[in-house]
Amino acid sequence: MKPTVLRAARAGLGAAHPGWRGLPEHGPGGWTDPVAVTAGSLVHTKEITPMLASAPSQKKVVLITGASSGIGEATARHLAAAGHQIMAGARRTDRLTALADDVRAAGGALDHRALDVTRRDSVQSFVEAALHRYGRIDVLINNAGVMPLAPMADLRIDEWDQMIDVNLRGTLHGIAAVLPTMRQQGSGHIINIASVAGHRVDPTAAVYCATKYAVRALSEGLRQENRDIRGTQRRTTTRHPRNHHRRSNRLRPQPAPPTIDVNEIIIRPTTQT
Repeated sequence: MKPTVLRAARAGLGAAHPGWRGLPEHGPGGWTDPVAVTAGSLVHTKEITPMLASAPSQKKVVLITGASSGIGEATARHLAAAGHQIMAGARRTDRLTALADDVRAAGGALDHRALDVTRRDSVQSFVEAALHRYGRIDVLINNAGVMPLAPMADLRIDEWDQMIDVNLRGTLHGIAAVLPTMRQQGSGHIINIASVAGHRVDPTAAVYCATKYAVRALSEGLRQENRDIRGTQRRTTTRHPRNHHRRSNRLRPQPAPPTIDVNEIIIRPTTQT
């Protein structure tokens, strides 16, 4: 599996949004529900495929958290259609069952399991179930996230705790659960879905932004600590989705030499400040 450069074509991703209000991101049903995004964002989930393999014939075992809707669901559907074996996890098992039925009816392979990323034992059981089923783990997509917004003066401390538990601790739980297996295999790919909020801070989003800055730091630290085995293709990718309303031109994969490590991709609306 060779590293891949994703070159952003000129995009037109839609109008900028004032501040953060009204901006659904990857997080079930409103700000406090994991992975609720508009259909416009789904175009970019298709671009994860070139990051997983340099040829369609290379089937990967892919674990996806927050897979019951939004970016997680769309990623699961697309990668299953591309021939990869998917283990999907989320709290809303009824949605996972419906997803699995759709994927299998289309000829894809998808298993699912109830998952609460805030609980270390739940994440560990999710990973162990995948290992028992497939014998290996090639890719983990840490996608589950929540985004309640409010000024800090409102003191919504329960929401602060929730964002820390899901966005940050959930990412850590995922890394901890798969890293020993990937090290033993000598290969693997961890993709952390972050946000442009990991590069900027806006009113009402301070705590959310703090968690996404932390996800970036974790990803970079993990990349640096594993530089000696980068050639075996363990890569940590931070991917930053952003809501938009128009379909954009596709990101275009280009082959890259083994000395190139793609570890961060940012997608923004062209009109965003």
